[in-house]
Amino acid sequence: MDLDLNQYMGIFVEDAREHLQDMNEALLALERDIDNIDIVNEIFRVAHTLKGMAGTMGFEDISNLTHEMENVLHGIRSNLIVLDEDTIDIIFESFDALDHAIDFIAANGREGEEDYKDLIDRLRSISFKTKPDSTHDELHDKLDSMDGYTLRILNEARIEGLSSYRLDIILDANCMLKAARAFIIFNALDDMGEIISSNPPVEDIEDEKFDLKFTIIFISQLNHSRIMDELNAISEIESISLEEICVEDILANIGELDDMTIDSGGMGKVSSRDDKESRTTDNRGIVGKTVRVDIDRLDNLMNLVSELIIIKTRMDELSQSSDTDKMGETIEYLERITTNIHDAVMKVRMVPIERVFNRFPRMVRDLSRELEKKIELQMTGKETEVDRTVIDEIGEPLIHIIRNSIDHGIEDPEERIKHGKSEKGNIGLNAYADGNHVIIEAIDDGRGLDSDRIKEEAIQKGIIDAQEAELLTREESISLLFTPGFSTANEVSGVSGRGVGLDVVKNKIESINGSIELDSQLYRGTKFTIRLPLTLAIIQALLVKLDDEIYAIPLGSITEIIRTTEEDIKNVYDQEVILYRGRTIPIIKLNRILGLDEGEEMEERVVVIARKGEKQAALLVDDLIGQQEIVIKPLGKYLSNIDYLSGATILGNGNISLILDVNSII
Repeated sequence: MDLDLNQYMGIFVEDAREHLQDMNEALLALERDIDNIDIVNEIFRVAHTLKGMAGTMGFEDISNLTHEMENVLHGIRSNLIVLDEDTIDIIFESFDALDHAIDFIAANGREGEEDYKDLIDRLRSISFKTKPDSTHDELHDKLDSMDGYTLRILNEARIEGLSSYRLDIILDANCMLKAARAFIIFNALDDMGEIISSNPPVEDIEDEKFDLKFTIIFISQLNHSRIMDELNAISEIESISLEEICVEDILANIGELDDMTIDSGGMGKVSSRDDKESRTTDNRGIVGKTVRVDIDRLDNLMNLVSELIIIKTRMDELSQSSDTDKMGETIEYLERITTNIHDAVMKVRMVPIERVFNRFPRMVRDLSRELEKKIELQMTGKETEVDRTVIDEIGEPLIHIIRNSIDHGIEDPEERIKHGKSEKGNIGLNAYADGNHVIIEAIDDGRGLDSDRIKEEAIQKGIIDAQEAELLTREESISLLFTPGFSTANEVSGVSGRGVGLDVVKNKIESINGSIELDSQLYRGTKFTIRLPLTLAIIQALLVKLDDEIYAIPLGSITEIIRTTEEDIKNVYDQEVILYRGRTIPIIKLNRILGLDEGEEMEERVVVIARKGEKQAALLVDDLIGQQEIVIKPLGKYLSNIDYLSGATILGNGNISLILDVNSII
């Protein structure tokens, strides 16, 4: 019975993505330090490991592509291939192909139809273009039949005084049972030594999935003539070629054996395409989202669950008695345990933001070359942790921001020198924790934003009129960039300038209860500040009463709670405002915008001061209920577009409370 490899698909995808990230970082480092052979060795190790993983899973096309990458990297390590810009570009293209292949497998549970023939041909052309003599042909042949695992065994056999042989067998054309005849040959060799590998693999030979020829690598104490005598005694063999392998010569050509990685490369059955399709037809979407967790965090969570079980048992016993004091103590203890469990689960779900940041060095490298700009990317705070669901959502907005910085922000080298700057532009990505939020800053030292030009563009597009433009502050003028369809690009390029981007960024970030601010100085640079919640699952909230309904306001959006009277509320430019700590902030009557009954006028009103970034607003509520930890539930696709609401929660009495979206309200 065939081994069901589908159960390992998620592990394969996670491991492959980690290895590809290592390869990407190594390639970027190699481009900066082209003579560093240690980096070449690192890339070779990753390609070799990916080949083994793909071969084990039956992903033939990935295995073939990584095999050709190995050959090129071996040639570079052995000074048979000159490492130049064209070679690095082709290896980058191969990396991109592997990246897309893994994404396809993650989405569909099977390998795609692309066989990478063009890439493989280009890699092979690199392999042979600098060939000085027949040594490279010999090296290429050796690599086709051996990997690091095989060579290590052969080297250990050499040290122990054993001989290594390559045996090429061609069976007689009239042989009726090829697999049975091959079995006899394998048995004979097992009696004389140890078989290391075969081509095709043993599984294919057993299933007669081979022509009449196969190759075996084995080690033995016996000499050449003794082995030939034993093999010649077997019938239905057309020809036998037995060659002793000189391990020292191979190692001298391909470098130190210690540089190789021993893994399962070549192990396992590599399926044909037809077999691959039949095995994976129904596997679409089988790869789920995973998080790798430190074992100490899991141990802590397990201990807390054990405490929870103990509390449950104690409460069962107390429920049969009338001791209210002990019941109160137990409930208080239960509350502490559930809070600790919440914190522990939060930590389990946390992943470093490095997962998002690591995709940008390659993107900056490609775009800077495309636009002929010199740009350096600096990243700090990659170890900052955030909830996995937030990680999944923040990648796309950051891509928009970085692309805009490269295209609009960073000037051409000539323009930078003209303004007294170095010809190399700088882009910074910084992440750090701030209470229950994570702050991400995207900074460039480019040309900055001209607020007057932004207002002119907004007037021309009909977004605002001239009178409104006069009243806008510089910060409000720059914020017009977040208006849908707004762009200050002079021409449409392949990078940006289609009037799509920053409004998408703003909507995406606010959809996960985050906020974004923009600050810019003309000719000095631009700074985007993104504030994200640590988690989207469980939050602290303030429960308030509006009419006869209970609503929840996320505590992270609240600055203060005050009481005011109708006399304190003023009307300025048709907007009700109050004076709060020396600042005039707008009043928002929640009953009115939510379509609820505003009730009777009261002498004193409760006001919740809420913030969105640097902006503040006074939310008028009927009454306060109190602070509570709530579990956020999505509204579902039919209710997802309702204004001012971000979700719902179930209260202790079973009633549903809607959660207000402070960002959209402000």
